[in-house]
Amino acid sequence: MNTVEPIRDEGTVQDIADYLKAKNERDYLMWMFGVYTAFRISDILRFRVRDVKNKRSIGLREKKTGKERKFIVNKRLQKAIEQYIRDKPDYEYLFKSRQGENKPISRQQAYNIIKDAAQKFGVEHVGTHTMRKTFGYHVYQKTKDAVMLMKIYNHSDIHITLRYIGVEQDYIDETMAAFDIMY
Repeated sequence: MNTVEPIRDEGTVQDIADYLKAKNERDYLMWMFGVYTAFRISDILRFRVRDVKNKRSIGLREKKTGKERKFIVNKRLQKAIEQYIRDKPDYEYLFKSRQGENKPISRQQAYNIIKDAAQKFGVEHVGTHTMRKTFGYHVYQKTKDAVMLMKIYNHSDIHITLRYIGVEQDYIDETMAAFDIMY
């Protein structure tokens, strides 16, 4: 199994957003949605226009855990949503596939989109969880509030959260690189 990592460099997160926006507005919104909400891709793909239209907060029951989750829509994400859904009917899936009547893209297609964009910027170890992990990594770097992230992710243990967002490995790497027993 390959390990999926967060994107630690803020500039690269922005570069991927800019690249996707220029390439495909749907893919750009998917990236923004993932990075700003920390939802799993299985939940992101279920959204329809009516679920986000004119809303400052969005709630859903997580597919994996069955737990309710509500979040405030950040201003940057709100602007991206408004621009994207401007002429779309309420019943349409937010991340609609070009194949079929009104179906969302597949998880595999979401993965392909993310992997392609990441490769353009030399980022390895990516997957659909990269967006979710990137959110957590950067929130943690700004707040150092692992307990809040644990609640957002619905994790049962703080160590799971720290490992999930890559902070635990960063700390291990720094400790190992600085260790010197010889005088």
